[in-house]
Amino acid sequence: MQVTEVANEGLKRAYTVVVPASSIALQKDKRLAEIAKDIKLPGFRPGKVPQKVVQARYGQSVMGEVLEASVQQASDKVVADNNLRPALQPKIELVNFADGADLEFRMDVEILPEIPMPDFAGISLTRLKAAPGEEDITKALENITRRQASMEETEARAAAKGEVLVCDFVGRIDGVEFQGGAANDMPIEVAGPGFIPGFTEQLEGMAPGEERLVKVSFPAEYGSAELAGKDAEFTVTAKALKIYAKPALDDELAKKLGLESMEKLREAITDSLQREYDSLSRMAIKRKLLDALAERASFTVPEGMVDNEFAKIWQRVEADMKAGKLDGEDAGKDEATLKAEYRAIAERRIRLGLLLSEIGKTNNIQVSREELGQAMRAEVQRYPGQEKQVYDFFQKNPQAIENLRSPIFEEKVVDFMLELAKVEDETVSAEKLTEAAQQP
Repeated sequence: MQVTEVANEGLKRAYTVVVPASSIALQKDKRLAEIAKDIKLPGFRPGKVPQKVVQARYGQSVMGEVLEASVQQASDKVVADNNLRPALQPKIELVNFADGADLEFRMDVEILPEIPMPDFAGISLTRLKAAPGEEDITKALENITRRQASMEETEARAAAKGEVLVCDFVGRIDGVEFQGGAANDMPIEVAGPGFIPGFTEQLEGMAPGEERLVKVSFPAEYGSAELAGKDAEFTVTAKALKIYAKPALDDELAKKLGLESMEKLREAITDSLQREYDSLSRMAIKRKLLDALAERASFTVPEGMVDNEFAKIWQRVEADMKAGKLDGEDAGKDEATLKAEYRAIAERRIRLGLLLSEIGKTNNIQVSREELGQAMRAEVQRYPGQEKQVYDFFQKNPQAIENLRSPIFEEKVVDFMLELAKVEDETVSAEKLTEAAQQP
């Protein structure tokens, strides 16, 4: 085999490879001989089919197999002999593959860069922490009582915010009723969510037996194109008023929720809130750590990897553009600006991903079978009632289990870096912690 390097620039390498015709012929004859041992053709005993007959019937397909195998073996040898670390699958371009001639192809490959290890001790971070206060627990208890509340009909009077009117309504656009714009006995929370903006707010003060004309405008991004952006009028007839009857905050409520007492319920709420705050704290400091790494990582990244990542991001952006769902910051930008910004995001993701991978590899950070098993069980539990189907899916698709490895590996690498970095804890309010965790 003859290999010639024809390009070496940055992370890009290219080679021309020539595999002698004699080698191709040898592999082809060997494969045809294997086939001849097993085939059965009328008029011939098993294993006694003449080589010419085997060649005539299977020669073309075998030649395809041999060429494919030869290209794979030759490209693998080029990678090994040149100590290459391909970033992506090499690109192969066949130059000559005629029967009886040398096989010649060109192999273009991008390699992974040399990635210097950052000075973890030189990274200083502040870890924001929060603890549940009495106000947080009270709010959580209020949410519980609301979820456990039952609706009870009350006397006919003017409805207040948060109360429920049972209504009939008919909607019209330009005086004509439209499909889906009418309903009977519909419970509507006064000033509550779930309807066209401005609809439920106009029901405040309405009493059973009263009819009211409600005027609204459908949002421009409304799901139905026939209604989006149009003005509508709804004739609403209130039929009954209901209020939420909340249960008392006592041991009976706790027992209904599977706990022994109100004290145990408060402890459970406190623990749940603390886990939530700890998760937010983790998100915030991880983001700061990655920002610090991004500032220190200046190595070149493979262009092909950036192209692939950008393509995935841009596909989502285009979908949002078509649906009119771009966020406020992006909505006013032209396509060229958006592409430049999102390509920079794609490059940052690839650079950080390569850096985290190299840190883990250099420091022998691994994901154990036990950790993968725990992750699989946690994933199964996310689908109550379908546990067996999800478990069977993982058993039949080992790659699905392997897909759980990357997030576990990343978190272990983050833990490793946080141990070496200078980290100071700061106690803040839950609001400030949430804000820090949700920063873009």
